[in-house]
Amino acid sequence: QVQLVESGGGLVQPGESLRLSCAGSGSIFAIHDMAWYRQRPGKQRELIATITRGRSTNYASSMKGRFTISRDVAKNTVYLQMASLKPEDTAVYYCNADISTRLSVDSYSRNNYWGQGTQVIVSS
Repeated sequence: QVQLVESGGGLVQPGESLRLSCAGSGSIFAIHDMAWYRQRPGKQRELIATITRGRSTNYASSMKGRFTISRDVAKNTVYLQMASLKPEDTAVYYCNADISTRLSVDSYSRNNYWGQGTQVIVSS
């Protein structure tokens, strides 16, 4: 069983910063690409950024500048540092990862997993 669990969300005022974490646990052999998405009220889920196992990053064009994705491979954890938050950043933030699990001595399975989401509210 594999789980991704986000943490760090909450209520912040405009202009403040926040760091989200997402930790993988369970029968993980390796975590490959990881990503952060968000879903604003009444909107579709949108990509924020991705990061490879080698820590190469890619950001959605609209997300560049205030969001920074990073990861700790040893801790199976990905982070999202958010700065200068705005009310329109209010959303549920989700992490996503491609994860390999070992089925047997020489057999692996690679699947895509989502976390349950963490709510971020930016309001004065």
